[in-house]
Amino acid sequence: MSRLVVGPFNRVEGDLEVRLEIDGGQVKEAWVISPLYRGFEQIMLGRDPLDSLVIVPRICGICSVSQSMAAVHALREAQGIQMPPNGELATNLMLACENLADHLTHFYLFFMPDFARPIYAQEPWYLSVAERFRAGSGSAAKEFLQARAQLLHLMGLLAGKWPHSLSLQPGGSTRAVQAQERIRLAMILAGFRRFLEARLFGDALEAMLALDGIAALEAWSDRTSQAGGDFGVFLQLVRHLRLDRLGCAVDRFMSYGNYQGEGRCRFAPGLWCDGELFPLDASAIAEDLSHAFLLGGSKPQHPTAGNTLPVAEKPGAYTWCKAPRLDGRVVEVGALARQVVDGQPLIRELVDRSGGNVANRVIARLIESVRLLVAMEAWVRALEPGEPFCVSGPMPQECEGVGLVEAARGSLGHWLRVRNGRILNYQIVAPTTWNFSPRDHQGVPGVLEQALVGTEVREGERTPVAVQHIVRSFDPCMVCTVH
Repeated sequence: MSRLVVGPFNRVEGDLEVRLEIDGGQVKEAWVISPLYRGFEQIMLGRDPLDSLVIVPRICGICSVSQSMAAVHALREAQGIQMPPNGELATNLMLACENLADHLTHFYLFFMPDFARPIYAQEPWYLSVAERFRAGSGSAAKEFLQARAQLLHLMGLLAGKWPHSLSLQPGGSTRAVQAQERIRLAMILAGFRRFLEARLFGDALEAMLALDGIAALEAWSDRTSQAGGDFGVFLQLVRHLRLDRLGCAVDRFMSYGNYQGEGRCRFAPGLWCDGELFPLDASAIAEDLSHAFLLGGSKPQHPTAGNTLPVAEKPGAYTWCKAPRLDGRVVEVGALARQVVDGQPLIRELVDRSGGNVANRVIARLIESVRLLVAMEAWVRALEPGEPFCVSGPMPQECEGVGLVEAARGSLGHWLRVRNGRILNYQIVAPTTWNFSPRDHQGVPGVLEQALVGTEVREGERTPVAVQHIVRSFDPCMVCTVH
């Protein structure tokens, strides 16, 4: 039996270490470590509630709109106001634009370059994959970055800039869209659709939406294996490397629901467990601090009653990440969870067959990308220039609010309490906090810690490639984890 510390992980936002206990060439136990404290929740205390719109986007430079949207919803609930239809459409477009860009950034810049590592040099597919996806020199990254730059013009039109945009407000968006700008938004989306159809899928997006099960996916993969896009290449790697057997975790999936409009969410909220969908009870969320370098006892607390106070030396602690649980249980969040909860037929069938794993997380992320772009096209068409995009209202001196949204990486929650017109408490539970949590007071490991158990470690590997695949399948954002 031996121990191996893996990290830092290149191409991942923030610091991450993984401590592995290896026995017989496999991971026997894993400890996921966030070696960083930032303290954004302490920065918020005593401030005007609207200051959160300026501060929380600075938590992260790649999912700042998601943080803004969670703050917006918390403030909106505290103020008791409702966005006009244009405000809902505009804010949905901004959040979807960021999530779409993040999904494809993950695929092209974070995940696929690992298959161009020299450890795979003897594989028959290696040369073509390395030419396409090698970090720094592969052809895919250049093409994608050009397409992403054009997509983010949408954010410029709607929000002024990205990241850390300030047009998002509790009552909607301060940036109204004119008729000619709606045409420009549609053209931007049309350009990104061309990239997805030509390079990522090698097929029409409607054909991807029509994949309603595993048989349809396999038939599509066989049909497009020679002329298909980068998604087809990934599916071939899944078959060669059995990525559908790698990184299995708890198979319990949670989503807050996302993209509100007309009284419902485009992606439904809920909990998927044991092949059944259950309503989501957000009051059952609690944070366990037993293994975190944070002040708190062994009893988990709901975020409204929690705090984030650092304790640099604490017996039994090994990370700055809290351990959020839903009704005391570990849950996985992310695109896979969203699509399972929402009932996407292909993803439901994949999870029924093999659960949550590396292959299914990536497939779900790319299928969600298709659904997002099609939804964005419809939202642009539904905008009504000349109608209100934002409303305002007073901030009560005493109030509370909760903002639950779905960032690219999963469920993001902001809990706000205001007393005497100032922030009394502000707590954040980020997606990677759910997936990269430590053990709780009962000793139950978090999602990634469970997903790594049983992973092969090849002879002489100091940074096991299979571990890299599993970690990156969750698309971690460590600065959000410790905010």
